[in-house]
Amino acid sequence: MSQSNSFPAKLGRYIHKKENILSKLIDDITRYRTCYLFLAPYAIVFGLFFIAPLVISIFYSFTYFNILEAPRFIGLRNYINLLLADDVFLIAMKNTFIMAAITGPVGYIAAFLFAWFINELPRYVRAFVTLVFYAPSISGAVFMIWALIFSGDAYGYINGLLMNLGILDQPILWLTDPKYMMPVMLVVILWMSLGAGFLAFIAGLSTIDVSLYEAGLVDGITNRWQELWYITLPNMKGMLMFGAVMAITQSFGVADVTVALAGFPSTDYAVHTVVNHLVDYGAIRFEMGYASAIATILFLTMIICNALIQKGLRRVGT
Repeated sequence: MSQSNSFPAKLGRYIHKKENILSKLIDDITRYRTCYLFLAPYAIVFGLFFIAPLVISIFYSFTYFNILEAPRFIGLRNYINLLLADDVFLIAMKNTFIMAAITGPVGYIAAFLFAWFINELPRYVRAFVTLVFYAPSISGAVFMIWALIFSGDAYGYINGLLMNLGILDQPILWLTDPKYMMPVMLVVILWMSLGAGFLAFIAGLSTIDVSLYEAGLVDGITNRWQELWYITLPNMKGMLMFGAVMAITQSFGVADVTVALAGFPSTDYAVHTVVNHLVDYGAIRFEMGYASAIATILFLTMIICNALIQKGLRRVGT
């Protein structure tokens, strides 16, 4: 092995590169100090209320901490127990991945398609329809109406309708029978999925210059699908990324819906999610070290999914 490719040489080049980056950052701060001064309040708040809690949570994940006693370092024991000894956590991971794999992509694509169709409507009609589609995500616990729709007695709307049609002889326990709970939750979560990402798509579509479509027509684009792939999507990659981040956050952060409709914990943990497990250990049992390990695993999972989606979005329009 040549000396230039040895580990000390590579380490030296890496350290030199980092030193150059730090030196360049210091020069930029000195040169554009007014800009950095205006950014400082937000940076300080973001650091205190976002970065610091994240770092503290990762630190606590390596400790035993029950709030009453000082944290005690235990290494990887929390993670080992989570992955090898906590059957409920594995069930929660499975349920969370099922919900994320279905509601994330389907909700994301549906939000964009609805935004694309609504963008073609006249201005005032577009504003009204946007409000109608966005309303479920801003109405708080509006999903509680689904508790009445899927009520397990004969007075539930679904049971009453199916019994009146002669399809059922007796009511189905939609929200307590593990066989039906997951499909019901997927329906409700998808119904609520048109949130901030949907508005971002509406805003992104409305800012695309019409002249780009005229130029595309001259260059040989012949249908709306080619317009979508070669003009619309490449010109709103920022909005697409924002929508993807919101979809990931929403799909992996499901908790309130399952608790409100299926109880806590749900029957046989059929719709128990990672966030439910986090709340159980963090807010009920006060095992903060264990809860921090759960939060760290969820955070890393979301980071990995976000990186994969970014890689996919870079190929849009190519």
